Amino acid sequence: MTGTARGALAALGLGLGLIGGSLPAAAGSNDGNFMVRVLGTVVDPETEATVRAGGTVLPGADADVSTEVIPALTLSYFFNKNLAVELFCCFAKHEIDGKGTIASLGEVADTWIFPPALTLQYHFTGMGAFEPYVGAGVQYINFFDTGTGDNALGATKVDIDAAWGFTLQAGVDVSIGNGWSLNADVKKTWLDTTVTWHNNAALGGLNVVGDADLDPWIFSAGLGYRFNLGSIFGHSADAGPIK
Repeated sequence: MTGTARGALAALGLGLGLIGGSLPAAAGSNDGNFMVRVLGTVVDPETEATVRAGGTVLPGADADVSTEVIPALTLSYFFNKNLAVELFCCFAKHEIDGKGTIASLGEVADTWIFPPALTLQYHFTGMGAFEPYVGAGVQYINFFDTGTGDNALGATKVDIDAAWGFTLQAGVDVSIGNGWSLNADVKKTWLDTTVTWHNNAALGGLNVVGDADLDPWIFSAGLGYRFNLGSIFGHSADAGPIK
């Protein structure tokens, strides 16, 4: 098991403990207006890139972004029994490897990402403990603490542009009582970004630019807790089930 995977599992366990220890049991409700989920998540980019050196396309050059296992958190607010809005977020570190005709360069960059996604969901009810849902929305990815990887190009630095993308989502919550549920979820985002390697010594100081389609799949599974915000803050008038 990789260090990233071990860290994800440890953070997931910590998150579950925080949910269980910080929310009063009496607040749990399968019809509550708020839900918190702690998830183990696989981020699997489907990468395709066009790479240029000094403005000239390098034939057959491509890139591959690593698949990572990370902890994640979602916050959902229910407007009624069917409509909800969800905020998903996490942090992840990815490696970018050369592919195709530039595969010999090895790891050409590494970067941390902050990729929140906001989706509007429709939840299907009347299926007992099962509550499937679909959603659509947007995802923003900010790249930070970006490094040059193995730096076979001799680049002085690497920049990756922040990006917005369109997201589709499908998932299911399975109630296990008192507001608790098991969750499985999949998201697909389509987004483009530009990666720039500056002043590459191996190419006489030229910049290398990659236009990349990242298009990640995001697979998640974990535990959710649904409750009424009014119960937490003592507003009993707001503690009734949503309609």
